[in-house]
Amino acid sequence: MPDLLLELRSEEIPARMQRKAAGDLRRLVTEALVEAGLTYEGAREYWTPRRLTLDIRGLEARSRTLREEKKGPRTDAPQKAIEGFLKAAGLASLDEAETRSDPKKGDFYVATVEKPGRPTEEIVAGFMPAILREFPWPKSMRWGPVSAQAGAPRWVRPLQSILCTFGPETEEPVVVAFEFAGIASGNLTYGHRFHAPDAIRVRRFDDYAASLEKARVVLDAERRKEIIRHDAQNLAFANGLELVPDEGLLEEVAGLVEWPVVLMGAFDEAFLAIPPEVVQLTIRANQKCFVTRRAGGEALSNRFLLVSNIEASDGGAEIARGNGKVVRARLSDALYFWQTDQADLPDLDALKGSAARFGLDLARPLDQRMAKLDALGVTFHARLGSQGERVARIADLAETLAPLVGADPALSRRAAVLAKADLTTEAVGEFPELQGLMGRRYAALQGEDPSVQAAIEDHWKPQGSSDAVPSDPVAIAVALADKLDTLVGFFSIDEKPTGSKDPYALRRAALGLIRILSENAISLPLGRFVPAGDLMAFFHDRLKVLLREAGARHDLVDAVLSGAAGADDDLLDVTRRVEALGAFLSSEDGRNLLAGTRRAENILAAEEKKGGAMGEGVDPALFASPEEAALAQAVETAETEAGACVAARDYAGAMGALAQLRAPVDAFFETVLVNAEDPALRANRLALLARIRRATRSVADFSRIAG
Repeated sequence: MPDLLLELRSEEIPARMQRKAAGDLRRLVTEALVEAGLTYEGAREYWTPRRLTLDIRGLEARSRTLREEKKGPRTDAPQKAIEGFLKAAGLASLDEAETRSDPKKGDFYVATVEKPGRPTEEIVAGFMPAILREFPWPKSMRWGPVSAQAGAPRWVRPLQSILCTFGPETEEPVVVAFEFAGIASGNLTYGHRFHAPDAIRVRRFDDYAASLEKARVVLDAERRKEIIRHDAQNLAFANGLELVPDEGLLEEVAGLVEWPVVLMGAFDEAFLAIPPEVVQLTIRANQKCFVTRRAGGEALSNRFLLVSNIEASDGGAEIARGNGKVVRARLSDALYFWQTDQADLPDLDALKGSAARFGLDLARPLDQRMAKLDALGVTFHARLGSQGERVARIADLAETLAPLVGADPALSRRAAVLAKADLTTEAVGEFPELQGLMGRRYAALQGEDPSVQAAIEDHWKPQGSSDAVPSDPVAIAVALADKLDTLVGFFSIDEKPTGSKDPYALRRAALGLIRILSENAISLPLGRFVPAGDLMAFFHDRLKVLLREAGARHDLVDAVLSGAAGADDDLLDVTRRVEALGAFLSSEDGRNLLAGTRRAENILAAEEKKGGAMGEGVDPALFASPEEAALAQAVETAETEAGACVAARDYAGAMGALAQLRAPVDAFFETVLVNAEDPALRANRLALLARIRRATRSVADFSRIAG
């Protein structure tokens, strides 16, 4: 079977776009092939900073001939209808159509339309210009002489060449001929722009990849990553050091080079007085370099690793020296920020009012920064007040929450007051991603309690699904207060997430709050802090997302929330009920009881819909069979025992109590006719079914369980 090779070579593609763009190219081309009726064995995409490549193996040489019958109008239809049919079917006259009969509709015309197959290279040449014209780049540009014209072609960077060949291994492949942006496709590519810029004639993928390798281009991004990782680790080891892993940077750097060459640079050891996170971020953000540490230790070294795109004649010495010069300049700035943040602010007298309002000590640098945050009146949101007003709310809430999560109220208030102080520091102003971490560093320098230090950093967490949640009680109190204030505030002004839009990250805040409660096993009655209505429903929706991701059935979540009897504001409690219900329904007793309770629910629903009479209570004097009495006694026992277990939050025990209903419910439905002719008997039996429903709903609404 023939193979298709496609390469789009351009000026440098931003690293963050490369992986997705290569995937988009594979998706768009393979979808077009399938739509054209072609099959293939496999497709793989590749990318470098200057090219997107697609290798499609086992592609059919031509599409199949298709025959399709098109039903036309009746033979006695108006002439215009017949003419329309002929035109749509591509027939010259009715002589080319077939007449068929239908017992009900009479005689009608049928056309057999044959669509002949086409060579694959013709099909590809037909759809490729449209794919390139509509390619989903996040940003694109026009270039060249025609760039000012309306409808000028666009690409992420100026496109330089297009390679497209098709054919079997045993024959010379053909060039799939098409044009885009004034560039005609061909069978030429080009190697490394400095080491091997000459044209390379290509036949198929294997010689293409091998030729590029000789021309100093490693086509496979994953292989470039492994080369960088391996060479960086070896170079660090040779100097008695260890590479500090950074997968995000590794991914980015692999997208910046076609021929990775790892070099080592250095900076003055005096800069190691800066917190290591600042050193690493400074070097990472400005120079895309990796930091190292002493072998077997945690402290950073003054050596860093950079990845060049060329093999320099001097072994890279000048490249390393130039990078070291820039790194030293950036670290000088970082050292200035670090030292400035520990010094007194120049306008302390203007901060005394804010200091008094929050109980701050202006002899402490971090307290000064919090006073400055308040005094500046920085707006948090036009309708929710300033940052200072928000901190006051969070501090009050953290102090209230503290006893409920096992935290010290005074420490929780102190941590909440200082939690946003580092927003006014020079370090966070330069590196916003260090918010929290820098606050913790500065809090340690001024001797704050370790729990306060932890809370200042961890109250922002979790930022994503892979991020750890706070575990220190003070940090938990502040994190919950911060997220509750955000959610309650924005919901109160009707700024709720809609569809895919969530500008204030409220979904993340809600998921973070739920994870904090769940992973720390904290029972918290959110109803005390959350207005009834939309926000609690929003929490329930987020809880459903988390539980579904953990493998729980969505119908069990709905069943528990509907039957939680006022306890649906305790999300940990809801989670445990769902877990217990899932375990119960996986047992034979659970499945059989579900069938029985569903039957009871259906009968009650039908009677309630038509307004049927139901007894207010169960009257034993009206029992006409021993099965009724046995069921009544079982319900009484199960309801009492399940209720006690629910009160003790022993949901496995509650399920065990309900399991006792299985046999008497089965016996009742086998021998007793609920809709008896005697109205009194019927009403009493319906009341008995209602008792079953009430007993099971102490844990969950079984009517909402599917299956």
